[in-house]
Amino acid sequence: MNLFIEELEEHQIGEYLFNEPLSKHTTWKIGGNADLMVLPQGKEQLIKLIQLLNKHNLPWTTIGRGSNMLVSDKGLRGVVIKPGKGLDYAHFEGNTVTAGAAYSFIKLAVTAGRQGLTGLEFAGGIPGTVGGAVYMNAGAHGSDVSRIFKSAEIVLSNGELVTYYSEDMNFSYRHSIMQEISGFVIEATFELAKGDRQHITAEMARHKERRLQTQPLQMACAGSVFRNPPGDYSARLIEEAGLKGFQCGGAQVSELHANFIVNTGQATANDVLALITHIQGVIKERNGILLIPEVLVVGER
Repeated sequence: MNLFIEELEEHQIGEYLFNEPLSKHTTWKIGGNADLMVLPQGKEQLIKLIQLLNKHNLPWTTIGRGSNMLVSDKGLRGVVIKPGKGLDYAHFEGNTVTAGAAYSFIKLAVTAGRQGLTGLEFAGGIPGTVGGAVYMNAGAHGSDVSRIFKSAEIVLSNGELVTYYSEDMNFSYRHSIMQEISGFVIEATFELAKGDRQHITAEMARHKERRLQTQPLQMACAGSVFRNPPGDYSARLIEEAGLKGFQCGGAQVSELHANFIVNTGQATANDVLALITHIQGVIKERNGILLIPEVLVVGER
């Protein structure tokens, strides 16, 4: 690790933090420490960082805004990469927009709408980054990333820079090829369409109002915990089973939305995992359906 740090400094790759609490970097406000967190400030730095990690054979994990992620109480070994401000950008050209991995997906939707571009309305309530949205094929309101995705620049684990197009991404429900390979989305380009600015703004406002009424956005949470099973909704199954408000330690099934688990103040990752397991067991017994978590569980167990 010492040689790796020396090369980080030599190449001026960005800020780095030892034993950084990951609870500061996740929307659940849960997680142990990262051995080392590196914040590359631009594309070239990120590519060089991946090359150095490969050279020194160090394990690495990426984190954006930490939504849709549960970090274990023991934290993450190796290196955690968190893109810095140099990867927080969006460039519009005609009907397309290219955005860096660290750019807010919500901000991208709002900015596109203001420019009279339609296609990103569904993203107005997805609290992650562009990189995370592509990784998860994030979606809502009947649409998802795959519907507007054009291409992405990706750095592979060996440091090679490649471009993947829509047909390369293996998109499916909450899935992309990024979950199968070791790589990092540097930036993505989306194909939008001209639309009526007022109509787009009104639709996004309706979505926002519904979220405020139905989701526990004032509490520490990570969005929907389970994927919807075919032809049904996880929230409906969980609510029907009487699990709203059920609690394991500091983790609680939201009283507002049954597919959200909230941190009531002192929840641990083990609390959340215990609650997830309990929910799965109840629904499996009642309905014969195994609910599959949508959140990514990472870290030493």
